[in-house]
Amino acid sequence: MQTIVFGGGCFWCTDAVFRQLRGIISVTVGYSGGDKPQPTYDEVCSGSTGHAEAVQIEYDETAISLGDLLTVFFATHDPTSLNRQGADVGTQYRSAIFYTTPEQKSASEKLIAEINASPGAGDKVVTEVAPLDKFWPAEEYHRDYFAKNSGNNYCTIVINPKLDKVKRKFSQLLKSQS
Repeated sequence: MQTIVFGGGCFWCTDAVFRQLRGIISVTVGYSGGDKPQPTYDEVCSGSTGHAEAVQIEYDETAISLGDLLTVFFATHDPTSLNRQGADVGTQYRSAIFYTTPEQKSASEKLIAEINASPGAGDKVVTEVAPLDKFWPAEEYHRDYFAKNSGNNYCTIVINPKLDKVKRKFSQLLKSQS
């Protein structure tokens, strides 16, 4: 089992995306990359803590590769947008990878370099790559938000299109539908 933390904008979206994939043992929404111990959602949203909304992913590397996780991560948010994902603006929405192993750091940096060097790449990737220091789980009402609130407007307008994209582009990585 391995652990990695991704910040890809709103953690409700990132949580919903990674819950679909095979080999995922757990996904926990929370906060990482800041200075304040045990921050609250309101504190993180104020921009004063330095934390990013993030998801801690525990995965079975024999069932899903780090490369596949990174590919899905980069495909499901805008890694070229500094401190912003769509209408969500602030440092808490930054693109970030908080690694737990040297291999995760190396693979993340290598993929970013490949994306930036690809023909027609456009804007450069601004994803922060940093060692995981602390991860603080978010409040209960944020956990598995999409499953509990799939009919609300945010889920319908923002999360559903991301999930549809994952189903189209990464069907081979999805949990079996039994």
